[in-house]
Parts: sequence; C-alpha cells; structure tokens
Amino acid sequence: MTDNLTVSVLGTGIMGAAMARNLARAGHTVRAWNRTRAKAEPLAADGVHVVDTPAAAVEGADVVLTMLYDGPAALDVMREAAPALRAGAAWVQSTTAGIEAVGELAAFARAHHLVFFDAPVLGTRQPAEAGQLTVLAAGPPAGRDAVAPVLDAVGARTVWTGEDGAEGSATRLKLVANSWVIAATAAAGEVLALSQALGVDPHAFFELIEGGPLDMGYLKAKTALVLDDRLSPAQFAVTTAAKDARLIVEAGRGNGVRLDVAAASAERLERAAAQGHGDEDMVAAYFASFDDSARSADDA
Repeated sequence: MTDNLTVSVLGTGIMGAAMARNLARAGHTVRAWNRTRAKAEPLAADGVHVVDTPAAAVEGADVVLTMLYDGPAALDVMREAAPALRAGAAWVQSTTAGIEAVGELAAFARAHHLVFFDAPVLGTRQPAEAGQLTVLAAGPPAGRDAVAPVLDAVGARTVWTGEDGAEGSATRLKLVANSWVIAATAAAGEVLALSQALGVDPHAFFELIEGGPLDMGYLKAKTALVLDDRLSPAQFAVTTAAKDARLIVEAGRGNGVRLDVAAASAERLERAAAQGHGDEDMVAAYFASFDDSARSADDA
C-alpha cells in the first residue's frame, strides 16, 4: 500500500472536519460524510469529496475513520456503510465511545473483516485544525504501517497502548485523561462563579497563584473564554463534554470506583446545556452556577 490512501471520514463535526482537511492536505483522497450534509459541504473547498451516504464514503476505502458523537452512533453509521465496506480495510475508530461500546464496535469489525484500531484523540478544535492532536491507539502491529500516514496527518504524536483494539486500552487511557480535563474545567468555572459572588476580581486570584504549583495555563486559557465572551465557536462543546463525563462515571462504576467529581461535572454540564449553552465551549458550564441562565461574566 502506498502512502497516498483513499480515506473515508464519517462524521465532520469540530474534530472530524479538521481531520478530513488535514488528510486532504497530506495528499490523501478523502471522502467525507456527515448526517447533515450542509455541515460537510465547506470541506469541498479543501479537496474533500463530500458524499450523501456512509456507503458511498467507504466504497473502496483503504482506511475508514469514524469521529461521531458516541459508540451507538458509530455503530449505526457503520451498519449503514456495511454493504460497501472492503474486507481487509483498516478502521480507525476515533469516537470517544466508552469501554462497553468499544467491544461492540470491535465485534462489528471482526464480522466484516476489518482491521480494527481503537484510536481516540486528545486535543480540541485548535490542535485538530493544526494537525497537532495526540492519537491514543491500540491495534495489531502488522497493520500499523497501513494506518500510519493517516495518524501522522491528523496528529503530532501517536501513543500505542496495546496490540488488540477490542480490549479498549486506548479508550481507557482517553477516559482517564478526559476525567482530568473535565474536572479542571469545572473547577475553572466555579472559580469564576465564586469570584463573582464574593466580589473578587478573578485576576487577583490568578496573580496569587502565578508561578507556583497551583498555577495552570489551562485554567487561564479556559477562564479567558468566559471573561472575554469567546465561548463560540467551541473548542470542545458542553454537550459532548457531558456525554464524556457520563462515560467516565459509568466506567468507574463498572469497575467498582465512585467518581463524585465526574458525576457532579456531568450534572453541571447537563444543566448548562439545558440553559442553552450546549453548543458553546465546555467551560460554559460556568453558567450552571447560577439560576438565571442569562447571567453573564461581565462583572467577574
């Protein structure tokens, strides 16, 4: 197989669209599908072939890359694509699907003679657009050379976690990483909310911790999105973060661990979504601290 591949991208949201663009820029033939075609249409300007059905996207593809909302969505779309899947094609499954769903997706891959890679990514809109994601991947060593050009096009680094994608070792590491991201983001929002409630300038807090062990670039980056009213376009949306938080809680529960912070974060994110902030950046969970969803951070 040459380095110039035919790649199918199923799902062109924040992450999938950026990945499709970078694959096309790397010289691959890219066919993309999205449930709402209008959201995928801008990719045509970057040389991506936008198609109407999952089957049309995967026909003859060397590599199928899925970046959909969750595990059930990925399975449903692959079932739609099934008649056109080529036996022996590689499936790079990058949806954050959860541990149980990974097993179901791997079973589908076996049934359709696909080479399955559990390959979620770390990063948000900006690193995705820059091709600077970190790919967490598990899959057979014999098939890695075939997918390396795809992983290299979308990411700056690939971390191999195991040799059997069905075991979900990459997804497990992704859930651990996301548990920290979600907790840190929730804490950032609460710092702003408490500052506002107590009449404290949040910058006084930032100056207090600057340069010390409590300082964190991520804290300042996320709070700036609220303070500067830059919550859209989202780097990582509230609704998606809420879904991931629930997957983290379920993973803990299924393995005998109670994750109170993740559970509370999921509730905050869901509350913010109900207030109308679902498509904004995940730090918009800040608004869940207030009964009035219209409350702003102008005075924070």
